[in-house]
Amino acid sequence: MLNDFPWLQPVWDNLKVSLDSERVPGALLLQSAQGLAVEKLVELFSHSLLCQNYTSEACGFCHSCQLTQSNSHPDLHWVKPEKEGKSITVDQIRACNRLAHESSQLNGYRVFIIEPAEAMNESASNALLKTLEEPGQKCLFLLVTQNHERLLPTIQSRCQQWVVATPSTEQAMSWMSEQGASQVPPYALKLNMGSPINTLEAAKIGELDEYQAFERCLIETLSSPLSDVFQCATLMAKNPDKALDWAWYLLTDAQKAQFGVTEVDLLPGAAQFQPGRYNGLYQAAQKLLELKAQRQTFPGLNLELLSMNWLIESREALCS
Repeated sequence: MLNDFPWLQPVWDNLKVSLDSERVPGALLLQSAQGLAVEKLVELFSHSLLCQNYTSEACGFCHSCQLTQSNSHPDLHWVKPEKEGKSITVDQIRACNRLAHESSQLNGYRVFIIEPAEAMNESASNALLKTLEEPGQKCLFLLVTQNHERLLPTIQSRCQQWVVATPSTEQAMSWMSEQGASQVPPYALKLNMGSPINTLEAAKIGELDEYQAFERCLIETLSSPLSDVFQCATLMAKNPDKALDWAWYLLTDAQKAQFGVTEVDLLPGAAQFQPGRYNGLYQAAQKLLELKAQRQTFPGLNLELLSMNWLIESREALCS
């Protein structure tokens, strides 16, 4: 199953050692960036641990494997926010804590998968901490996170931690080529935070064309005093999350290009700014960080207006 996602293999090889030696810790913390198919690793590990034949990989035939495949195993518990964007509550964790100290339904492990672990509110985190300090026999809490810094340090310290590393550009490009997407440029990975899965999907839905149009508009707006600021601000407001990130990537790459830095994933527009504009690019990037922080703190603000102000200030810095 993991052959399709080779960047998962190093962590799986280490987890298999725990399974083979029957030395599974009471708590595991699995960290990864978005779009790396870490759910496949979680599935493989939890199913293998619950398999009644107890090998390093689930047999797929025993009663336990049949139950996990049908999502009805009584000792496999998923803990997620009850609604998207909401917290994992203390009541959810307390329910897990009670089950953790009861007997297994099938005389094997009890597995509690908490995802995303950073969604636990403070009360839930404290409730879990008490159980991690005194875990039950044959009980595993598997915490899955994309934002581990939001977890209590005391929770992190009580978990065996594994990190799914983002694949290198070479590995990601090779993987996409195997999927029939050999024409996707390396810089597309940067626009998708290094995830080959998300990059492949973005290419399929035409997101690269969308980025290139945005890049042309942004470069023209920042480089020409007579350009149409409103047009670019409208593009930014239409898809704010992507546009703000795209602008950041372009400005940081453009700063590298000012010093002659060449990288395989450098954005195509990075070298299109006039030489000697590093200070203006740096100022524009810092102002963009302020804009991103404003939007996070006050999500109801008019992004089109804020973007216009940022574009005008940045253009003055670059054209003066």
